[in-house]
Amino acid sequence: MKQHLARVMLRLTRWNVVGERPTDTTYVLIAAPHTSNWDLLYMLLVSLHYDVRLSWLGKHSLFRGPLGPVMRALGGVPVRRDQRTQMVSDLAGQFRDADRLVLAIPPEGTRGRADWWKSGFYRVAEAADVPIVCAYLDYPSRTGGFGTSITPTGDVGNDMDEIRAFYSGIVAKYPDDAGPVRLRAEESAAPA
Repeated sequence: MKQHLARVMLRLTRWNVVGERPTDTTYVLIAAPHTSNWDLLYMLLVSLHYDVRLSWLGKHSLFRGPLGPVMRALGGVPVRRDQRTQMVSDLAGQFRDADRLVLAIPPEGTRGRADWWKSGFYRVAEAADVPIVCAYLDYPSRTGGFGTSITPTGDVGNDMDEIRAFYSGIVAKYPDDAGPVRLRAEESAAPA
């Protein structure tokens, strides 16, 4: 029923889902680009289209008040961005304990422009030994879906080159707010 409702909602909003459902049952899903509150709704609809139960990370303030239970019911996991926690190891542990877990992480960490992606998606996938699947919403073409799947090799530059290639040409709702597809770790690892 949820899958049918998602397909109807996507059709009514003139969005098309492109690509196949990943065959893996546990993976980190990159939710990019992320420049609008609409991104969450459309990503949830795309995941329901694929019949994928999605968990997603969101800033803790989304989970306050009456919307808190709704956000949790939609798969939301609150993150305190103002505190250092053991989030990577905690999430990796959840993957080890789960037969099925798809965790969407918006690597930009904000809807505004960021000079670097946050590396949590990579570090969680690496620690949990699960693949990274690239998901996208391309607003000009009104298409979304799940795409390339990569297994982190530890060679961050090469892995990010593959991710960059996937996202080249994908346009956010607010293109000026979409930052470059790069990690700070790539800058520090670059030869001087």
